[in-house]
Amino acid sequence: MPQPGDRAPAPASLALVQDLANTVDIEVGRDDLRTVADLATFCAAHGLDGLTFAAADVERARRLREALRDVCQAHTGVDVPAATLAALDGEFRAAPLRVGIDPAGRARPEPVPGLTGFPALVAEVGRTVLTAVVDGTWPRLKACAAHECRWVYYDHSPAGRSRWCTMSICGSRAKMRTYRRRGRPA
Repeated sequence: MPQPGDRAPAPASLALVQDLANTVDIEVGRDDLRTVADLATFCAAHGLDGLTFAAADVERARRLREALRDVCQAHTGVDVPAATLAALDGEFRAAPLRVGIDPAGRARPEPVPGLTGFPALVAEVGRTVLTAVVDGTWPRLKACAAHECRWVYYDHSPAGRSRWCTMSICGSRAKMRTYRRRGRPA
């Protein structure tokens, strides 16, 4: 049976955001961000080696994860809650970016030098998001519309209107619920 993670992954440039958002699997009750060590392992797996975290950073990372899921849900046509926007604003203020120019003259966002710990992770998330906005991939990173799932997936469909991580699981469940609510045809 297909699983939410069976969809083709997002482009590599969005892997950090997609993977952070998917550190929890609501359906099976698995959370990969339970401890400081879990957070450090996640960061190291994404090239953010040497970051140290406090216990409070684990909860901040979980809030960031849920905020990213809310933003990805907005890509399916649902507004981002005001509390989520305020939380993201606060985190991004503490993790500033600057414009860097490479030898070929291309501009790119990059974390301000000297960031450590959780602000360094947030800055890297911000850099990832801004890069995806510029290359046009950001709106296709979506959270499954199924409340019991919310898996973050990349919408590879031609029209970019996918609402579920997998049509065969979450989409079928949603359509069956709609069918049952309407009642069976006479």
